[in-house]
Amino acid sequence: MYLKRTLIAAGVALAALAATAAAPVSTHGPQPRHEKPTVVLVHGAFADSSSWNGVIDDLQRKGYPVIAPANPLRGLHDDAEYLASVLDSVEGPIVLAGHSYGGSVITEAAAGDRDVKALVYIASFQLDQGESTAELAAKYPGGELGAALDAVPFPAADGSTGTDLYVKQDEFRRVFAADVPRSTTKLLAATQRPIAESALNDEATRAAWKTIPSWSLVTTQDLTIPPASMRFMSERAGSHTTEIKASHAVAVSKPHAVVKIIESAARATTR
Repeated sequence: MYLKRTLIAAGVALAALAATAAAPVSTHGPQPRHEKPTVVLVHGAFADSSSWNGVIDDLQRKGYPVIAPANPLRGLHDDAEYLASVLDSVEGPIVLAGHSYGGSVITEAAAGDRDVKALVYIASFQLDQGESTAELAAKYPGGELGAALDAVPFPAADGSTGTDLYVKQDEFRRVFAADVPRSTTKLLAATQRPIAESALNDEATRAAWKTIPSWSLVTTQDLTIPPASMRFMSERAGSHTTEIKASHAVAVSKPHAVVKIIESAARATTR
């Protein structure tokens, strides 16, 4: 009897399983919500990906997937090709943000990428074809970075000698991060990543902001990029522009303001 009951129970279970498998899947009821875009954050010269830490923390708490790749800082075109490979690895819509020289890189890398729905320039450069980062940094008065730089030779891959640029540590807070606590700027100055001088002189071959909507955060207390230069580039690009009283290191000093701009771009372009 025990064996018979067991066989009957097994038969009932298999019949129920078969009926379930044959039943059509209902398309009624709540559907999955659209996923938020991936935010890709590109740092500039004299910084690294950790400069985005406050921004990343806020975005992740709001449910955004975030990637902050290491920008090589070796040359505009090589840096852009590297970033393009990172973008190719991301599935779905992207909001691409760049700080400082990182703006030059995203402008070159994102051109023609259909997944990049918005460009966000944070105290940044928005190059046009034929322009260099150094050219636009010097377009208007007010920048004090040049006199605060140290040049250090390094061996280039082709056997020649290149020049790396660092911000002098005793000048770092004044020209780069005046509204960041001194204890933090000491760490930022010590861990800064140099940029090859040639990268600042490389000319852009593409301008992604001509076909992709853009947002811009202009830092009015900036001694690295003159605010007038940022305003000129933002106006030319037709960017949605916000001004804030902050130093060049705004992603460190005011991360929530940066997140606000990124979210505005995400909401406007990925509905």
